[in-house]
Amino acid sequence: MDANAALERIDHLIWQKTGDRLSELQRTIIEQVWQGRTYLDIAERYGCTEGHAKDVGSDLWKLLSEVLGDPISKKNLRLTLMRCLQEVEAPNQNPEPDPYFVGREAAIAHLHTVVAQGAKVIAIHGEGGIGKTALARHYLQSRGFEPVLELLMAKDPQGVTPAQQVVEEWLKHDFQDETGLAFGIALERLKRHLRRRKVGLLIDNIESALDAQGQFCPQQRAYVELLSTLASPQVQSITLVASRDRLCEPSLTLTHYRLPGLTQKAWQDFWSQLGIAIHEPTLSAMHHAYGGNAKAMGILAGAIQTDYEGDMAAYWQQSQGALLAPTDLKNLVDSQLQRLQTLDPNAYRLFCRLGCYRYQDVPTVPLAGVLALLWDIPESQQRPALVSLQNRSLIEGRKGLYSLHPVLREAAVARLHSSPDWQTTHEQAAAFWSTATATIQSTQDALWALEAYHHYVAIADYGKAGRTLLKSRLNQWQQHLPLGSTLYRMGLLQPLLSAIPALLPQIGDDCKLSELHNILGDVYWISGQLHAALQTQETAMRLSAEALASYPDVIEHRKPRRYYTMLGIDSRLSIGLYCLDLW
Repeated sequence: MDANAALERIDHLIWQKTGDRLSELQRTIIEQVWQGRTYLDIAERYGCTEGHAKDVGSDLWKLLSEVLGDPISKKNLRLTLMRCLQEVEAPNQNPEPDPYFVGREAAIAHLHTVVAQGAKVIAIHGEGGIGKTALARHYLQSRGFEPVLELLMAKDPQGVTPAQQVVEEWLKHDFQDETGLAFGIALERLKRHLRRRKVGLLIDNIESALDAQGQFCPQQRAYVELLSTLASPQVQSITLVASRDRLCEPSLTLTHYRLPGLTQKAWQDFWSQLGIAIHEPTLSAMHHAYGGNAKAMGILAGAIQTDYEGDMAAYWQQSQGALLAPTDLKNLVDSQLQRLQTLDPNAYRLFCRLGCYRYQDVPTVPLAGVLALLWDIPESQQRPALVSLQNRSLIEGRKGLYSLHPVLREAAVARLHSSPDWQTTHEQAAAFWSTATATIQSTQDALWALEAYHHYVAIADYGKAGRTLLKSRLNQWQQHLPLGSTLYRMGLLQPLLSAIPALLPQIGDDCKLSELHNILGDVYWISGQLHAALQTQETAMRLSAEALASYPDVIEHRKPRRYYTMLGIDSRLSIGLYCLDLW
């Protein structure tokens, strides 16, 4: 038994006896003490003080002693747990209902369908905390498999149990068969047992044994032979493989299933069971922000109950700006990103840079926008970086359009902001949006073009932000107008009412202040703010006159003089229209 196997069994026993789950710090303490680490090591790994780790550890030993009926301490943890857990095995048959397992009817039905169609090995993949292991365990336990064998792989690749040792353990302890055989012979013995018995197998955290391409790393290639045996049409067993990464072994016959997040109704049902009063707008916002993540659901529910007396609206009002504030969630995301950074630096770089996109007015980014962020990576390596993120469930993709979940975007932004790529990434993204919209024929075109403004504001390049609003394009009425003018003609007033007033104090004369005032005056007019429109247009007229006076009346200045002359005329026309509206 390794630390992960012990953790899962302890967590189940504690839930059975107390109704509570191990916290992330408690899990970290057990895992690290199992490996012989000190409280200082634990504190550094988790991000807390050594004293806090000791206090939590002391309470944890008392809890484990009560649950297992045997004195548990830091010194005897490993040996005592191994002995106690063999004596007090969590039952596989008729398990007690788990309140954390909700909303998976469709997933259960899907697994049942593919099994009925002959699938023997099903790889369930998805982001961390989505509920892969819970689904696999529930399915196997509820379908009458006897026994259900679980292989919980260590999260550290160096600690992954070799496949040869796994098969030997199964043969010896679960099938009372001979051990010490050559691996090929041992697999044949295992297959013989699986032909006669309806066995369920769960292999969890298999990503620990995979390389950057989703294939088993060289020292773990024996798992290919093991899974090939388990996928044999002759066996009665069903194997469910849970992984954050997609398993991409070309020689294996697998059925892949990407587990989606829980529905909003599942979240509502779960929280209602806990007695938390549902506030629909808040529930909807939280569900969207966390993508229906099952682990997030439980963590948030605990925080709302413990710290906010069940008031979800009050919790969300304080916390929505910091989606990774709960330490458990932050550690969950950090662990996956650290692994990505080690295995696939290009994919990690792309993930961080994707945080520059806002996913608000324009909720998804086209493929060209994703690849635009890989300016320093050879073209042959660009698509593989994107596929790597998809295989690890770190990016959502549908019909060539991509996005990050808000939680993942928060993590990406934090990493991008602390990297040397912050400014260049925003410049590349702004250039993409600007060149992607040669003409403005629809609202989507207009919003795409406006995204460049937000990127320049993010890096405090207010001059280019202003010029983005003034860049002229052909619009749907065959008019060649600045972006700002086309936006208000399309009825998109609010973006301009937010953008231009915020921009004006930040920019200098090089950004044609007079034209921005001219556009803003018309926006105020259309929105019914006539006095503000008059004042703004008078400023535009004054600025255009000052600019005109700065250019001597010579041939080489003909173009700017004509521009400011026409701008002054347009401002006078606008003021006349506003005055007519004011009678």
